[in-house]
This record gives sequence, C-alpha cells and structure tokens, in this order.
Amino acid sequence: MRAPSFWWQPVPTVLARLLSPLGWLYGRITALRMGQKGQKADCPVICIGNWTAGGAGKTPVALAIAGLLQQHGLKPVFLSRGYGGRLKGPIRVNPALHGPEDCGDEPLLLVETAPVIVAQDRVAGARLAARLGNIIIMDDGLQNPSLHKTVSFSVVDGTVGVGNGLCLPAGPLRAPVADQWPYTDAMIVVARDRAPTHTSKTMPKPVFTGRLDPDPAIAASLAGRNILAVAGIGRPEKLMLTLQQSGAGPCTLKAFADHHPFTRTEIEDLVRQSQQMQAQLVTTTKDHVRIKSCAPDLVPYFIVLPVQFVAEREQDLLTFILTCCGLETNRQAR
Repeated sequence: MRAPSFWWQPVPTVLARLLSPLGWLYGRITALRMGQKGQKADCPVICIGNWTAGGAGKTPVALAIAGLLQQHGLKPVFLSRGYGGRLKGPIRVNPALHGPEDCGDEPLLLVETAPVIVAQDRVAGARLAARLGNIIIMDDGLQNPSLHKTVSFSVVDGTVGVGNGLCLPAGPLRAPVADQWPYTDAMIVVARDRAPTHTSKTMPKPVFTGRLDPDPAIAASLAGRNILAVAGIGRPEKLMLTLQQSGAGPCTLKAFADHHPFTRTEIEDLVRQSQQMQAQLVTTTKDHVRIKSCAPDLVPYFIVLPVQFVAEREQDLLTFILTCCGLETNRQAR
C-alpha cells in the first residue's frame, strides 16, 4: 500500500480526524509493546529505526554507519527482518542464492557492505550475527522489544518530519512521539530543510543531521534529459526531487507502493511507455533489485541513481556510537 498523501499534511485532514480513534488504539498498543524488556545479544546492537512507517532513509544511514565502524576497525553485521521475503531465518544472505522474493530488497543492498542476517526472530538472528562480527546494526526494529538495543536511532525525514503527528492509519506514526522518545537515544535528520520540531526540554537527546547525495557522475549524465522515474519506496517523490535538483527534466514519476513486487508485465509496460515518451527510465537501487529479479533482460533500459548518506558531523556520530557501546573511541582507523 502506498502511504496516503494526507499523512504528510501538517494539519490533520477530515479523514485523518475520522481515523484518529483507530490511530490512538494502534499507537497505544505499540507503546505498551515497546516497554517490554528484551534479551541482550553477545555484542553491542545499534538500532537504525524510525518513528514513522517507512520512507525516512534508514538503509542509506545504516550503510553509512557500517562504513564508519569498519574504518574504526570493527566488524559490523546487519540484522534484518527481511520484509517482503519468504525466508524466516535466521540465515546469512548470499546474493548468489537469494533474491528479493527470499529475503526482501534491503538485505541485498546491505550485503554489499557487510554480512547480513535475515531473521524474523531477532534474538535468534542476533546469536548468528554475533558469530560473524563484533557489532550488530539492526535495520529497523525500534518498536520491536524482543532484542535489547545498546543504542537506538530514530531516522527522520527532514522534509516531512512526522507528517500530521497521528498514528496509523490516521497518520504515519507507529506510536506517539512522546511514547517513543524514551526508547530513542538520538535522532538522525536526513535531508533537513527545516529544524527538527520534535525535541524535548525535559528529555534532551542528540540530533545528528545529514543529506542524501546522488552519485555525481550518474546525476550529471541525466541533466537536461527527459526522465520517466520509477520508484516503489516509502516516499517516491524523493526520487523526483533528487532528479530535479540534479538538473534532469522534464521528469514524470511512476510511483508504486514501498517494496512493490514488480511483475514482468509491469516492467514491459514501463519500457513501452518510456519509448513512447522518448524518456530515459531511472530508478532507485532498491527498486533495481526487484526489477532485476523479475525481468533481468530489461534491466539495461533503466539507469540506477544511487544515493549515499553523508553525515554533517561524521566523527561526532561515530564517537557517540562508540561511547554508547562502551568501545574505544581513540582506536586508529584501519
């Protein structure tokens, strides 16, 4: 399902208000669940989560943090639920054997940087992950209490924040911010174009900021070109914004639901439409994984535009993580 546009309106719409009782119930159940005590892993666990349902930029942030830890000489291992995949795990992702139908799309991106364990049972997955490395990066799972987190981040999209501030299905929040705040050690605001509004004077937390930078060479090659953008991510509009900021255009967006399982017929239709429009097909790295799985021979019609999270205070972010995890902060990067 695509996130409805009324979620991101700063003032709740009539429909949002009508759905708000359901949102209150959903948020209350989630908040009570978050208060449960989780089991500790055999190594530190970093949770890269968010307060809302999808689209904040967790995967690029997780990849960036893994890179920082590797530069510091640590061996991070990703732990993922494998959303959209059929494997329950725990299992180590092998790109030669597994496709998005097995483990979801995000693990196939994460595995290019570090080992990935997919497990619906987070505790069992953490046991396997701890045998492969010495620090776990949990992709999502802020609201899942089964595994104790050493440090938890909430990744916030700086453009839309938490939308209308209501809980599913009335808004994008999984629980009220006030209820999730105690389980959040720091915020990471991505692509900020305004100051974060959800802070607390009584419970101050660090706020780190950064941006998503597209691959400069690929972005430059798209400047001035007619584009048909294809995106099945939390907020497909982000791909359009990146293209427009890179000078591409005119741009047309073909949006799908987050983690949309493409069919060959859909890809054939997109190729046909792009040819009729005399437009170049452009997609995201996550979508490329799923397109390649269902129509590998049609992949050459697409240009993939990767983005990378760049932290504004990279060393401060690393020091914060190491301090929270009780690790050395003065070790030389290797």
